[in-house]
Amino acid sequence: MTDNRRPMVLASFAADSLALGVHWIYDPDKIKKDFGRVDTLRKPLPDSYHPTKEKGEFTHYGDQAVVLLQSIAAKRGFDLADFSKRWQDLFKTYHGYFDQATKMTLQNLAQGKAIEDAGSFSTDLSGAARIAPLVFGYHRDPEALWKAVRMQTQITHNNPLVIDSADFFARVCCKVLDGTSPAEAMNKVAAQRFKGFPLFDWVKEGMESVGKESVSTIARFGQSCHTDEAFPGVVHLIAKYEEDLKEALIQGVMAGGDSAGRGLLVGMVLGAHQGDKGLPKEWVSGLKRRADILRLLQQIEG
Repeated sequence: MTDNRRPMVLASFAADSLALGVHWIYDPDKIKKDFGRVDTLRKPLPDSYHPTKEKGEFTHYGDQAVVLLQSIAAKRGFDLADFSKRWQDLFKTYHGYFDQATKMTLQNLAQGKAIEDAGSFSTDLSGAARIAPLVFGYHRDPEALWKAVRMQTQITHNNPLVIDSADFFARVCCKVLDGTSPAEAMNKVAAQRFKGFPLFDWVKEGMESVGKESVSTIARFGQSCHTDEAFPGVVHLIAKYEEDLKEALIQGVMAGGDSAGRGLLVGMVLGAHQGDKGLPKEWVSGLKRRADILRLLQQIEG
């Protein structure tokens, strides 16, 4: 079986970078009018949420995923204290966007709260979306993976819905890496692990929407960062474009709102499924930190 872990990580990062130029524009008609079909990496406009960023860079989500990757490579696994320190160091001199979850977590840490208790109560799915580096490192050690993805989420997004979402997509991604189709993996994990949880209903809603047009469907679910809105949209994109990673990520961006948060997860799962053949080479080659990411992945593999 082909090892798709590397394209899984690259696809997650590429998804974040693809969304960078139009991130948090909520009007799909404006995106279409001002940008056309977003199928290439773009530099954000001066009046965007990411005016300091260049084409091929990441949103603040992707930057945090890089920090997680750096920590795993340095410590040969997930180390809570090391990741937290690197995460805090990132924002000491950060020239990008600070979301509310970051601001609240930093404030809690400054007040002396323990790392495990300092995470915000944010419902944003982005806290669960940066986990591709952990799946890469712990695919063959699932119990360690479940623990690590939950803890990495908790230290910035200490909210049960977000933490469960990280757990869910990590389990799905492992099944996909082992050869299960994404749609089947989502249904299995939902039924086996999350029956009776809100996530179970969100998976059902996302799966039932597969025959519908994506932009309007995501608008109906909700375009925002909040997990209850974003989660079924992620499921929709994964299931509808199971064999077309490129189109899944483009449609996610064209739908507007928090396209970066959705994209990190969609890219991870479909990258795990389709491998290199599904990921546009120009998206990967256009990433400013491509060489760093590949070096760190190689370091983790030892």
